[in-house]
Amino acid sequence: MAETSHKQPVEAWITGIGLATSLAEGLDAHWDALAQRRVNVDTTGFAPYIVHPLAPLSFDKQIPKKGDQRQMEAWQRIGTYAAGLALESAGIKGDTEILSRTDMIVAAGGGERDLAVDSAVLNSEAQGDSPAGALNDRLMNDLRPTLFLAQLSNLLAGNIAIVHGVTGSSRTFMGEEEAGVDAARIALARIAAGQSDIALIGAAQNGERKDLLMLYEFGDFNLKDNYAPVFSRGPKGGFALGSGGAFLVIESKAHAQARGAKPFARLTNVVADMSRRRAPGDITASIDKLWAQLGPVHDKAAIITGATGAEPATSEEAAFLRAHADHPARATGTAFGHIMEAQFPLGIALAALSLSRGALFPANDTSGLEIETANAPDQIVVIGAGHWRGEGMALVEAIR
Repeated sequence: MAETSHKQPVEAWITGIGLATSLAEGLDAHWDALAQRRVNVDTTGFAPYIVHPLAPLSFDKQIPKKGDQRQMEAWQRIGTYAAGLALESAGIKGDTEILSRTDMIVAAGGGERDLAVDSAVLNSEAQGDSPAGALNDRLMNDLRPTLFLAQLSNLLAGNIAIVHGVTGSSRTFMGEEEAGVDAARIALARIAAGQSDIALIGAAQNGERKDLLMLYEFGDFNLKDNYAPVFSRGPKGGFALGSGGAFLVIESKAHAQARGAKPFARLTNVVADMSRRRAPGDITASIDKLWAQLGPVHDKAAIITGATGAEPATSEEAAFLRAHADHPARATGTAFGHIMEAQFPLGIALAALSLSRGALFPANDTSGLEIETANAPDQIVVIGAGHWRGEGMALVEAIR
């Protein structure tokens, strides 16, 4: 009887990082901003809500056609821009042969609404002077063809394909923070199984939207009145929505080596869970379980968390961090705000950037949970606990 052959999983390298956020554009600018503990926050433009607005960008640099820009809402422009930066970082922008087989996994929300149309329709209805069929007439004539009440979630992937020529397989995941976890998890699984050689993953959010702030206010999730670091927001808590995009190019080691690509780091594992969140401690227990599933975590490993600031998720995650206080932690929400689907890809991006530079960026929190370290981490664990549902974790490792 012939022996069964068991192939070893393929090693996955992170070879491209694209960041366009409230802090900056590009890797050097982000590293400088983090080193300076900069925070870009708007406390008046959407008062009483706190928002981290997008840093100034020249969209022409990554989306050269004005017509392409005009048919996108802000979240798509941000994402398409960040995707272009990731492709540039990986050295494959404009390489039609590689791009034609680059898989794409995008995490996306429900798209942006046209607030002016919504307001006009509601005002007309409230005044009671709308004739029969007026609503359908307004929706057909006032909204551009790319809108059906809200922009379709897969339009970001479509625009990346059009603008940058990424034409391999395409998937769009919805589900807030957990969608970003699954984008990384599925990309890694496909590469590890030999089903994909190279993938572009990521997400984007425009947090400067009154309709989005209203949506989350219904759940009492928004941070109000005064800005504070994520772990210093007290029992009421809340998240400050941020604008930004985070994209990664992930590929097999063999594919990267064949084209001479230099890796930032290795993506070793991504695990996910969805605790019932019915009793205190459920989220902490879920994160504990993911930590055990992740693989060997070294003593010098650091932690980058996408903790939202919303409760009770943030307090339960803080309990996990206190139990692992020997691992220096950093919360992305303090400097970047909460960028929802993009929060987990952002964490992986910052982990890979830190490992490639042989340092962890400084602490930026007054709660005592973030401690300074001079050690160069060889591993960084990325944590994502959704404000409402879902937990995820990734292990990112240095390549020496």
